[in-house]
Amino acid sequence: MRRRRAAELSDDAIGAILLAALAVFVLAPLVCVVLWAFAEAWRPPAPLPTAWGFKYWGLLMARADVAAAIPTSLLISTLVTLLSAAVCLPAAYAFARLDFPGRRWLLLSFIAVNAFPRFPLYVAMAVLFLSAGLIGTVTAVVLVQLVFTLLYMIWIPAAAFRGVDPRMEEAGRDVGASHLTVLTRITLPQAAPALGTALLLTFVNTFYEVEGALLVGVPDVRTLPVVMLSLITGQIIIQYGAVLSVMLWVPSLVLLVFARRLFESRTFAAGFVGGSR
Repeated sequence: MRRRRAAELSDDAIGAILLAALAVFVLAPLVCVVLWAFAEAWRPPAPLPTAWGFKYWGLLMARADVAAAIPTSLLISTLVTLLSAAVCLPAAYAFARLDFPGRRWLLLSFIAVNAFPRFPLYVAMAVLFLSAGLIGTVTAVVLVQLVFTLLYMIWIPAAAFRGVDPRMEEAGRDVGASHLTVLTRITLPQAAPALGTALLLTFVNTFYEVEGALLVGVPDVRTLPVVMLSLITGQIIIQYGAVLSVMLWVPSLVLLVFARRLFESRTFAAGFVGGSR
């Protein structure tokens, strides 16, 4: 009995140590970035900043390139999200409700875009845009970023639509409701959390995207991540990069709250598994 108890305590201790090590490995870089964002002076070997404040927040927000990049990033992210929703949501509904030849392979093809390095595709699209005179325009940046939203805006909504109980839709039609009424009163309300998560995921990933925007947008279109990259590589002021990182984390924190509720729901899990068949 004592040996068994000792073995359980030993296992608990090892688990606690591994969990603490994992927490340090994941959280330490994040904590370090937050500390740098509010550090006005921090020189080794001091374990913490020796002067705190919002000096670099003010300096950064006073820069013309940062002030111009924020509305540009918001505009491009909003356009990409709306266009992706207009194109992908009807397609996701079709994938969820219709059974046609090649459906499975066509659905899997949307993963292929994200399964390979993006840069060669960026270069190929940049060549096309150059011949069309689109380099350095918002249109080029939107089109490049739109391609990589297909995975989120097809798979997640398709899984959500499949998770809606078809018996409820049939019951609505049995009492005389039109297809539009069933869609707006039954299907969409049940799929709304997943659709909201897909839209938010698309917006956040577009907001963070830097390679495509850098290749086809510069020099006339500079998003916030592109400006952050130029600040980090052009002048070694750690606080600038830390402040911009904290600003860019805000949408991710909102996304995590929505995504956690979605991925824990059984309805979404059932629809996601069914969608891959």
